[in-house]
Amino acid sequence: MTKEAETKSRVTEKAAPARRPASAGGGGEDARRRALRIGLRVSKWIGLFALLGALAGIGFLAALFAVYGADAELPDLRSLQRLKTKQVTRVLAADGHTLIGEIYDERRSLVPLERLPKVLVDAVVAAEDARFFEHEGLNLLGMMRAFFANLRAGRYAQGGSTITQQVVKTFLLSSERTLRRKVQEVILARRLEQTLTKEQILELYLNQIYFGHGRYGVQEASRFYFGKDVEKIGLAEASILAGLPQSPERLSPIKHPRRAKERQRYVLRQMVKTKKISSSEAERVSGLDLPIGRTSEPEGALCSEYVTAVRQRLVARFGQAALPTLGLTVVTTCDLRLQRAARKALEEGLRELDKRQRTFPGRPLSPSARQALLKELARSQGERPVPGRVYRGIVTRIDDQAGTAMVSLGLAEGEMDLQGDRRYNPRGLPPSKVVSLQSMVHVVAMPAPKGQPVLPLRLASGPQGALVVLDVANREIRAMVGGYGQRVGDFNRAIEAQRQPGSAFKPIYYAAALEDRKITPALRLPDSPHPCENWLNIRARGDKAYLGQLGLRAALAKSVNSIACRVYERVGNQRTRELALRMGIRSSLTEHLSLALGASGVRPLEMAGAFAVFAGGGKYLEPRMVRQMGSLPEDRPEASTALSPEASYVVTSLLTSVVRSGTGARAAKVGGPVAGKTGTSNQNRDAWFVGYTPELVAAVWVGHDDYRPLGPGETGGRAAVPIWVSFVKQALGKAGGRDFPVPPAVVFRHVDPQTGHAVAEGTPGAQRECFLPGTAPEPATSPAVDPGDHVMQDDEE
Repeated sequence: MTKEAETKSRVTEKAAPARRPASAGGGGEDARRRALRIGLRVSKWIGLFALLGALAGIGFLAALFAVYGADAELPDLRSLQRLKTKQVTRVLAADGHTLIGEIYDERRSLVPLERLPKVLVDAVVAAEDARFFEHEGLNLLGMMRAFFANLRAGRYAQGGSTITQQVVKTFLLSSERTLRRKVQEVILARRLEQTLTKEQILELYLNQIYFGHGRYGVQEASRFYFGKDVEKIGLAEASILAGLPQSPERLSPIKHPRRAKERQRYVLRQMVKTKKISSSEAERVSGLDLPIGRTSEPEGALCSEYVTAVRQRLVARFGQAALPTLGLTVVTTCDLRLQRAARKALEEGLRELDKRQRTFPGRPLSPSARQALLKELARSQGERPVPGRVYRGIVTRIDDQAGTAMVSLGLAEGEMDLQGDRRYNPRGLPPSKVVSLQSMVHVVAMPAPKGQPVLPLRLASGPQGALVVLDVANREIRAMVGGYGQRVGDFNRAIEAQRQPGSAFKPIYYAAALEDRKITPALRLPDSPHPCENWLNIRARGDKAYLGQLGLRAALAKSVNSIACRVYERVGNQRTRELALRMGIRSSLTEHLSLALGASGVRPLEMAGAFAVFAGGGKYLEPRMVRQMGSLPEDRPEASTALSPEASYVVTSLLTSVVRSGTGARAAKVGGPVAGKTGTSNQNRDAWFVGYTPELVAAVWVGHDDYRPLGPGETGGRAAVPIWVSFVKQALGKAGGRDFPVPPAVVFRHVDPQTGHAVAEGTPGAQRECFLPGTAPEPATSPAVDPGDHVMQDDEE
């Protein structure tokens, strides 16, 4: 090697770095560098994908909010200002505070926030949305917490909605759990916070939410659970109510007191945490028993007729659609004491009638009578009975184990359930203890469920009745019973049934004849054959003899029809109908002569209102059953003059004889001044007594809904008067101490009851009689001969 080449070789060795053996670690550092470079590249890609994903998510959310949040898709928040919330209309008795019924779709009563106790507001906010007064409608932290809790549970375990969101969901959206609804809820919650104040949102929430047992809003919940208005509750009650919205039925203090107590303690801890109460207050309330004091249920069964009538009036005034949102307080004229007496008297009287006429279980039929009835039923009945119609049938088989009886209707057979009958089997006895084989029963055909081969039957209700009571002074309906076992919504016979009043109608045209000076109490008319008896078939005289000349007092007391027809002829149909209208008879009256014997159907309330004219000095005032509806008293027309005070008094005087010695003699048992008139329609289909004292007028009607006869001897005096007497004895004890007031212009004379001539006071057998001015006979100065006893018979009885 030359010297020059050797020199180059040394220079190259110095310039080139020395290579380390692999065992020295140089290769591992290169690997780490390569891994770092790869990691950086992956991180860049992940970051890029994350950015793209976030942008895509934001874009997706933006698209969702754009689609679901378009104004056209969202409810109008202004609808909250026009919202008519469903709430309870409360019906109260005449005392102004006893609840007799409620009308509602949702049981809710609205209460403004300023009337709610602060402790309740604090408890609800602490339990449901502790940051309610801080956030702007959404609690993002709560929503995330709920999301992960639901994720862990694998189901919907808890919600993260704020009170604002719950208001939005309740009032503006459906309860479905969809993405669309949730997006709209978020949007609307923010907008609602910009539209309403926190206080307004909270008021909506507290009045809307469900608290279990069919109660909505804090007021109805407080009344139900604690028996008091929400303004009067304290910390113990407030902490219970605040815990209920989470799960009202599961946490009910009535159904699940242990769970309710645990939830109450949670609410108290939250209130301590939010510094609304002290730890010592929370410990004190935690140690107390649940303060449950449920309010009594409305007197619905007792006063169902009033509740039904109020509902009908509200629908007529405001419309059916508005009814669930009215939220009114309606004060009726229902006197609870008189209503109890009226219902008891009517139902006891109908049960007595059942016993007398053996309405049920009925008389067992002989084989021949049974075969004759079955043939008759087969001829008169179609292939299948019509639901709702009353049929006669024969009991053919009794099954005590099933609690039923089989009834043959001729061409069809049906099964009758007897254990659920409240009237004829109130103790739930076995059917064999209630009904007899081969006995005749009246049943109602019921709709048969699809595929059921046996026709379902129920017992017909038997004789029904009505009793309505008016206050003479103000014509308020103090009591009203529309039938046996009446429930809300049932047909109210007291104000809806139109039935023939029979002789109870006579005082109306007697009054017209008196006022027109066509008759006087001294007038005597013949009880002799009259054409109206022939073609009206008023009665079969049989062995009863005509009585000859009778005074009007005796004729009205004994309800002599031939004389009534003669009085009616003097007045005429038009005058009779005109006076009846002025006295409150709104039912259409016939122009036929049959009106003389009460052949036109009238309502019990109309008859009570007409007789109240006699008791009230000739003034007619429309009966009312509502004193106040909402904040305003009920309007009613002014009183009008239907009769002169003098004519009213003379009629009243005549009607006292009906009670003292006539067809209504059983009514004399109450003592004191009583006037009234019985009535019985053809074949005893309707039995009436309309009687009054100086304080009250009560009309009683008894009859079958299907117009069947009540039975032999069931006249007004026998079927209706005892009910009236029972009521008055319970209501007044006696009929009252004061007598009927006498108008100053009424003239009194002593008359001979056989001739109608005036006689001197002190004449043996003389009768003191009253007259309208200008109609009294000239006074007599010398005594007349004693006419002796005069025996009279009664057409009606």
